[in-house]
Amino acid sequence: MTLTCLCGSVRLTAPRPGFVHACNCTLCSKTGARWGYFHPDEVDIEGPTTGFARTDKAAPNAEVHFCATCGATTHFVLTPAAIAAHGNTMLGVNMALAEPGDLAGVELRFPD
Repeated sequence: MTLTCLCGSVRLTAPRPGFVHACNCTLCSKTGARWGYFHPDEVDIEGPTTGFARTDKAAPNAEVHFCATCGATTHFVLTPAAIAAHGNTMLGVNMALAEPGDLAGVELRFPD
């Protein structure tokens, strides 16, 4: 799958996800993301992004990235602290950037 931000400056290539996660934590709900989870080796990212890690957490686990031009949420990576604890095992791609037909039949999960 190929996903792009609103202005087209950031392009992500990833496999079709097994499900899409509509996380309801404060960070995810305020960034408008719906995540597909992948191993970092499965995703190619092109274009300039800006990262943000929560400042209200002593050791945040994720750094969310945004297009440096249009501000669309594109993906997240694990922070160095999370990688030290768990390994570099996950990268999230904002599936809201996908073409709707590309996600046809993919389950949308709503965690509590």
